[in-house]
Amino acid sequence: MKSLMDQEGLPYGERKMSYNSRLAQELGKWAEGKPDGDRIHDALFRAYFIENINIAKPGVLLKLVEDVGLPISEAHEVLESRLFKDEVDADWKRCWELGVTGVPTFMIGRFTLVGAQPYAELERFVLKARDGLN
Repeated sequence: MKSLMDQEGLPYGERKMSYNSRLAQELGKWAEGKPDGDRIHDALFRAYFIENINIAKPGVLLKLVEDVGLPISEAHEVLESRLFKDEVDADWKRCWELGVTGVPTFMIGRFTLVGAQPYAELERFVLKARDGLN
C-alpha cells in the first residue's frame, strides 16, 4: 500500500534518525529577511525529510546556505552568535500558547488539524471550521 506522501506525490525519505532542528530554525528566521531567503526552507526540508541529513550540524547548514545562494559569512555569524534565538523562542512560546504540538498544524479559529493530511481531509476540516464559525 502506498503511503500518504506517495499518494500525494510528495517526496519523503526513510528517516532513521531525528535531529535537533533548533539551529536550522534560527537560520530560517534569519533567511526570512533576505531576498530569496525562503529557498532555505525547501533546502532544509529536503535535507531532513528526504536525504536524512543531520541539520543540527553548523557545517551542514552552511553548505545548504551556499547551495541556495545566501551569504555564508552572515549565516556563519548568525549560527555562532545565536542572533535569532530569542525570535525562535518567541515562536515556540506562541505555538505552546496556541496548543500546536506538531507540524504541520492547520488552524482556523478554534479548530485545529495536525499532521500531513489528504486533500479530502483538509477539505472536511475547512468546511467544519466554516460551519462552526458561522
